[in-house]
Amino acid sequence: MRVTEGGVELEVPGEQTEGIEESVFYNPRQELNRDLTIATLRAFREREERAESYLDAMTASGVRGVRAAADGWDVTCCDLEEDAVDLARENLERNDLAAEARVEHRNVNALAHDEAFDVIDLDPYGSPMPFADAAFARCRDLVCVTATDTAPLCGAHFNSGIRSYSAVPQNTDYHAEMGVRTLLSALARSAARFDVGVEPIFSHATSHYVRTYLELDRKASAADAALEHLGYISHCEDCLYREAEHELIADPLETCPECGGERVLVAGPLWLGPYRDPEFVAAVREEIPDDFGTAKTGRELCDALEAELDRPTHYDQHKLCKNWGLPANAMDEFLADLRAAGHAASTAHYGGTTFKTDADVGEIREATEANLV
Repeated sequence: MRVTEGGVELEVPGEQTEGIEESVFYNPRQELNRDLTIATLRAFREREERAESYLDAMTASGVRGVRAAADGWDVTCCDLEEDAVDLARENLERNDLAAEARVEHRNVNALAHDEAFDVIDLDPYGSPMPFADAAFARCRDLVCVTATDTAPLCGAHFNSGIRSYSAVPQNTDYHAEMGVRTLLSALARSAARFDVGVEPIFSHATSHYVRTYLELDRKASAADAALEHLGYISHCEDCLYREAEHELIADPLETCPECGGERVLVAGPLWLGPYRDPEFVAAVREEIPDDFGTAKTGRELCDALEAELDRPTHYDQHKLCKNWGLPANAMDEFLADLRAAGHAASTAHYGGTTFKTDADVGEIREATEANLV
C-alpha cells in the first residue's frame, strides 16, 4: 500500500488481518518515533555541526532512512532481508533520493566493522543489545536506540530481562520507567567496554517501546563517569516505598523503613541519572513542524519531559490513593499540595496520573491527608 509520512511517499506492505503482522517492514504506530527521530536529528545537527552520516541499521521499508535523506543526511540503509533491501531502494528512488543514500544488503554488525558513522540508529524487532557493541565501537557522535521488548525490560518476563540486559528488572507500578533505566544501564555498560561514555539527551517510554538518544564521548574517563550513574532500587511491595543507591555492588534493604514489611524487591544495575537534557528536549520540540502527523503529541511529550523531575522512579496517584483508601483529587491540586508541603513535584510522561517528587511515600500520604481535612 502507498503511504505518505513526513513529506515522503512510500510503498509499504500491508498488515495481515489474522495473526501477527506479515512483516516488520512498516509499523504505522511508530510514526511518533520516526517524527521525533527527524526532529532530534535536526536539533543534534545544530549541536554538532560536523555530524553528516547516518546509518539506518535495520531499514526494513526504508522509511527512517528515506526521511533522514530527505532532511539532508548522508544516509546508509542496511538490512539482512533481501525484500527489505529492494523495497528501501524503491522508496529512495520514488522520492528522488537514490543519489543521497545507499542501501547495503548485509549484517549491520559486519557493516559497522568496516565503516564508522556519525549517527547510528538501531530500531530492531525486539532487543537492540545484539547490535549495541558494534554501534558503540564505530559511532562517532550519536546512537539512537529503540527497544520494543518492553516485557523483559520492565521485569514482566523476568528471566528474559536478565538474559538480554544483564540486569535484574522488577515488575513494579513504575514498570515503564524500569524499562527505560534497564535499557540505559545495559547500553552504558556496552559503551564502556569501548571506553565510550554516554549521555542520554532524549529518552521516552511510549506505548510498546522505549526510545533513547545517546550522545557519545569517546574517552575512558567519560565511560567511568557514565558508570557512576548506575545503581540499585529497593522497592517495598506492601506500601510502595522505594529507595535508590548509586553503587555497582547492591546493598539492598532487608525490611521497609516505612512499613516494616519484608517483601522488598531489588532491581539493578539500573541507570539512576537523568535520561534527558531539558535544553535539548526544548530544542527538539522547536524542530517539530506542523505538518508532521504526530506534531501535537510530540510537542506535548517534549513539554512533559522538559518539566519532569530527575528522580529514578515515578508514582501513580490513583494507585497510591487506592492503597490508602483515600479519594484522588485533580492532579494539578495534588501536585500543588505536595509543593505546599515543601516538596518538589512534577507530572511524568508515563501517564495522566503519574508524577515525580522528592517526597517519600510517607510524606506523600501526609500531604494528601492534610488537605482532606
